[in-house]
Amino acid sequence: MRPVEAERPISLPTLAGVLLLAAGMTALLTGAFAQEGLPRLRGVEDGRTPSAGAAGGRDLRQASAASGARAGSGASAESPRNLRSGERRPRRARRSRQPTAAPVRGAVRAAVLSPNVAREVQPIQVGVPDPAAPALARRRRRPVEEDPYSQLGLRLGGLTVLPAIQQSIGYDTNPNRSGSFHKSSTMFRTDGEVRLQSDWSAHALTGAMRGSYSEYPNVKGANRPEGEGRLGLRLDVSRDTQVDVEGRFQLDTQRPGSPDLNAAVTERPLVTTTGAAAGVMQRFNRLLVGLRGTVDRTVYEDAHLTNGTILDQSDRDSNHYGLRLRVGYELTPGVIPFVDVLADRREYDQPIDNSGFRRSSDGVGVRAGSTFEITRTLTGEASAGLQQRSYEDPRLRDLRGPLVDAALIWSATPLTTVRLRAQSSIDERSRIRTAP
Repeated sequence: MRPVEAERPISLPTLAGVLLLAAGMTALLTGAFAQEGLPRLRGVEDGRTPSAGAAGGRDLRQASAASGARAGSGASAESPRNLRSGERRPRRARRSRQPTAAPVRGAVRAAVLSPNVAREVQPIQVGVPDPAAPALARRRRRPVEEDPYSQLGLRLGGLTVLPAIQQSIGYDTNPNRSGSFHKSSTMFRTDGEVRLQSDWSAHALTGAMRGSYSEYPNVKGANRPEGEGRLGLRLDVSRDTQVDVEGRFQLDTQRPGSPDLNAAVTERPLVTTTGAAAGVMQRFNRLLVGLRGTVDRTVYEDAHLTNGTILDQSDRDSNHYGLRLRVGYELTPGVIPFVDVLADRREYDQPIDNSGFRRSSDGVGVRAGSTFEITRTLTGEASAGLQQRSYEDPRLRDLRGPLVDAALIWSATPLTTVRLRAQSSIDERSRIRTAP
């Protein structure tokens, strides 16, 4: 008869202890595998960086070897004997491992961008109008008026035209300015004027034309017209270079009984002068050098005498060519001393005039002066020098004389400007004699 062995049931606390022990062993092995495999995953082992393939192979071999060693050691540790009830398992000695080496990373250098390469992200534009919206036309700003009571004028783009007309009535005791017998008369005078002014940001265009007619009802032959005009253009080529171009004309009459016309005429002959000028001014820091050339043409009208004859004056028609060289130095913005060297040529249409003289001549001169600014409202210019004129005909003596030119401008108020000018020149006069 076999003895019956009754199976002892496993208690619940024992089962929980076994499960906890198994979980602890699993966590311990998992941490060991993770710490040993981390340096290999980062690519660092014993201070050197192997290639990807070799590192992977070695890691796998070492992991398997370590796993087998741990398995064998576990088996050998548990194989000698089984634990008795109530006996504690001996603590396994902790194995030391090589410390994990920190990964070494080289310094990252920021990329250098060329200034010519546009950035990927464009900065926000402020104040740029919407391309879809039409641009608004900017209205031209009117220049600041120095005189609020001055003439308004007519606006033509960047130009301002200022016309004016004036009518005068007076009385003249000697209309012909005769030294012998003279007669007084009432005078009616009509004046017309047109001025032109530009308001450009660069360059400048200015002009003025004046004309008048004087009528004397009580003196026949004393009526006379007068007129003059000038149009100038300044070109600002650069900051230190300026070019000036000018055109001008003048209309006058000969006075009966004067040295130019010592005869009785029915009406005053006209004398017209037209000319042009061009010049350039160059600045070298404070040094100023300017060159200016002029060309003028003078024409005399034939005189109608009281006895019915006509006096030919075509021998007096001439051309006048001039050249001026100026060198100045700017001491202050208002004071510029200068020296002028003058040269001119006066050439008549007829080499020999009606009196048998060769009157063409050459002239040279020099003068020195300065511009000045006493105050902000008192400015001017003064110069003095000497000029000489030599004629082709040896019977005509050379002319010599001083040259004086002075101007003073006083801007008393915005509505009041006083100009004072004094000037001397060397000019020739011919005496015309007629038979009685």
